[in-house]
Amino acid sequence: MSDPTDLSTNQRNILEFVSQYIQRKGRPPTIREIGEATDISSTSVVTYNLSKLREKGLVDREPDVSRGLRLTERAEELFGLAVEQLSNMVRIPMAGDIVASEPVEIGSADTNLGYDEEDAVELSRSMLDAPRTDDLFALRVRGDSMIDAMVNDGDIVIMRQQTTARNGEMVAVWLTPSDTTTLKYFYYEGDQIRLQPANPTMDAIYVEPAEVTVQGKVMMVLRNTS
Repeated sequence: MSDPTDLSTNQRNILEFVSQYIQRKGRPPTIREIGEATDISSTSVVTYNLSKLREKGLVDREPDVSRGLRLTERAEELFGLAVEQLSNMVRIPMAGDIVASEPVEIGSADTNLGYDEEDAVELSRSMLDAPRTDDLFALRVRGDSMIDAMVNDGDIVIMRQQTTARNGEMVAVWLTPSDTTTLKYFYYEGDQIRLQPANPTMDAIYVEPAEVTVQGKVMMVLRNTS
């Protein structure tokens, strides 16, 4: 590991800003916010410097999450930067991918989501408008049927486990006859369920209520900034 105290001006500025931002707002800044605060015009330059700080053991970063950043205890030891936010972080398990396009076969009729405890998204508790977090899970979006809802391919959606949905809610559903899964807006229309994409080039999916199992509701979206 390279000398963690040998930092460029940009790297020092980034460390100080991240620490101050988290203390003020209780959550990590985005790449764009870091660039604006440290007068770095290119997000790729910010990303490069964060990679160097990670190599020095001063930050931890989840590259697929827009706010997946935190300072390490080593940063506190060497530079006196506050890292109190670590105790306020929540680990949300990743349950795999969810398709935001035409439903695709998932290969299993088991609707119980299998979590990998080693694969998780860490978020500040203050980012989550939820009194409890034990029923949350994360899914990585594949496809572009929800692009008008600002959900793009590669984004991560934070879901709350539930088996019912209200009209207009964005949910993950399992279609039992075809053993497929998808992410769509949910609408109950009497004798049918309409699963509506947020993409004008795609048609709605119509299924019978008995053929749909709701697995969870979208609570927030983490942008893919990599």
